[in-house]
Amino acid sequence: MTQTSNSHAAKVIAVTVAAAVGGFLFGFDSSVINGAVDSIQGEFGLSSFVTGFAVAIALLGCAVGAWFAGRLADRWGRKRVMVLGSVLFVISSVGSGLAFSVPDLMLWRVLGGLGIGIASVIAPTYISEIAPARYRGSLASLQQLAITLGIFAALLSDAVLQNAAGGASNELWWGLEAWRWMFLVGVVPAIVYGVLAVLIPESPRFLVGKDLDEEAAEILANITGELHPHERVREIRLTLRREEKRSFGDIRGPVFGLQPLVWVGITMAVFQQFVGINAIFYYSTTLWKSVGFTENESFTTSVITAVINVVMTFVAILFVDRIGRRPLLMAGSIGMFVSLLLAAIAFSQATGTGEDVQLPAPWGALALIGANVFVIFFAATWGPIMWVMLGEMFPNRMRAVALGISTAANWIANFTVTLAFPPLTSAVGLWFLYGLFAFFALLSFFFVKSKIRETKGMELEDMRI
Repeated sequence: MTQTSNSHAAKVIAVTVAAAVGGFLFGFDSSVINGAVDSIQGEFGLSSFVTGFAVAIALLGCAVGAWFAGRLADRWGRKRVMVLGSVLFVISSVGSGLAFSVPDLMLWRVLGGLGIGIASVIAPTYISEIAPARYRGSLASLQQLAITLGIFAALLSDAVLQNAAGGASNELWWGLEAWRWMFLVGVVPAIVYGVLAVLIPESPRFLVGKDLDEEAAEILANITGELHPHERVREIRLTLRREEKRSFGDIRGPVFGLQPLVWVGITMAVFQQFVGINAIFYYSTTLWKSVGFTENESFTTSVITAVINVVMTFVAILFVDRIGRRPLLMAGSIGMFVSLLLAAIAFSQATGTGEDVQLPAPWGALALIGANVFVIFFAATWGPIMWVMLGEMFPNRMRAVALGISTAANWIANFTVTLAFPPLTSAVGLWFLYGLFAFFALLSFFFVKSKIRETKGMELEDMRI
């Protein structure tokens, strides 16, 4: 049982926001390359496949970072792993901005991916462990809000730098092109994240696992407002009795070697990417240029889409603990299906070839409407709620490992879409790809309806396989 005083609510929100800065880095890194893609392709003379690989390779680092983050967090603590993610991203931002060759750029992108993969696991884990059950959905949704703010900040900074230089490939300051500065500005949020990670309290559940019961009780009392902190510590300990030997064996089960609940988490993570959200946020500038928009119009359109993404995330924050996870996910699936289908139909009307492709009226406007309505439904539902679910749906003894493998699956799915998008756009066209995304959105509705259990208002200690 927790108190509801304003001071405790403010403290919980403060530490949640600090942890969620990892989500900001996640969003920033995932979209900062949007404005640099064409310049990188021109700078190094890349084919569409190699361009896609240069963009997507960071996601392999993210998958590896996510895979190991849970085990590192259980060994070192949540705070130290957050600091590690911060350091890796600082190094990556500087290295990417100063890259002199494609292999060099890929190396730094992978290193940054490791840091972002770590942050993508630790933030929802920490938030779900520090937040009271009645507010956990809303607070966990702050992770996705931070991701959307990171996406917005990346696209806005890309647009500002491109405009200041008169083009992303033009020199800006100190003899460096604007696209290089797009990476370098990432140093600032990475340092902020590292500093905040040092200042926030450690997770009570980690402390109990390390037999630091008094410290855990103090945090529960002072931060979350727990009325009976020592009793809650005992409840946590009961669920952690087998955690000393936590390993991959904790998630083994009868369905292709894993527990069914773990497969639910993996499938949900894959669906979130296979609806194509990052085809928009990684390639939106290139996408709109490919159908006749100018460079400035493409950057501006990308920023507008990012603003919509941020605003609609507040819808999830407001309603996830009132309406519940399942209804929002199913509504999101239907909305994404309809809007993606509209975009697919619009893109099928494109005329011309090469750099002379155009979307005649009214199809250009309909493509924009379809893409942005898709972002509205994704941002209000699947974007934040998947992370809420992954942070809370697993029993304590398997949470870190199951969250790690589910997040790794999310990054691998992200990698697949990101790598395939440029060559498939050339081979089969945008209309086919957006039709495929619509198909996966429709499948996600039936998946949620049949496989997802509601977790609204449940304590983490009450989660079962």
